Amino acid sequence: MADDATPRPTIELRALAFADPLRWLAAGWRDFRRAPGIGLFYGGCFAAMGWALLQVYAHAPAYMLALSAGFLLMGPFLCLGLYRTSQRLEQGQRPDFGDSLLAWDTRTAQLGIFGFVLLVLELLWGRATLVLFAVSFEGMPDFKGSLAALLDPENLGFTFAWLGIGAIFAGLIYAISAVSMPMILHRQTDAISAALTSLRLVLTQTGVMLWWGLLITVLVLLAMLPGFAGLLVVGPVLGHASWHAYRGAVVD
Repeated sequence: MADDATPRPTIELRALAFADPLRWLAAGWRDFRRAPGIGLFYGGCFAAMGWALLQVYAHAPAYMLALSAGFLLMGPFLCLGLYRTSQRLEQGQRPDFGDSLLAWDTRTAQLGIFGFVLLVLELLWGRATLVLFAVSFEGMPDFKGSLAALLDPENLGFTFAWLGIGAIFAGLIYAISAVSMPMILHRQTDAISAALTSLRLVLTQTGVMLWWGLLITVLVLLAMLPGFAGLLVVGPVLGHASWHAYRGAVVD
């Protein structure tokens, strides 16, 4: 009996060069300059999220992990508005603020599935961190206590374990989300296929994607130094650049 099942076509990926991430950043900067009002709105949201997270951690560290999971989930969804803005600019259209706010509306189910996957990973990350603190210290240290614990030479084992856990979960989240959400927004792709395509991109072009991830990390850290004010510009530029990373890496 013949098998009528048709295999799902594999999404084709382009070969990337180490210069490509710099081109994505340049394109993201151009998009920000072409629609600065939209970009500054989302940048303000990123800066406000960072400030609120720091305040919670300073005054109520017990709520830090739950709130950070929510913020880490909100960040990619805020970027949807930036992806839509870059998409409209790419199409030669004038971007609209209301259109950017409703970018999720046409792909609600698949974006919801992907968001749930991110939430599970982030909650697991938070739980692993809590367990590590619990077995390493008597109770959860406050803000100053956490910094002291990380900097104390006697706690090098804890520090390396904490960094290792963070690297594993951050790497996994980055690998499945590097191009997933702009792909879901742009084409009729389900959340699982988008995540697997993103993972395949990172695994097959690891050097370039690690370079791209390093650029994102360094720029975000630098943007956080002046009271998160740098996120006003760096946040939207990276959001636009992530759209161009997807367009440069994934064949239509």
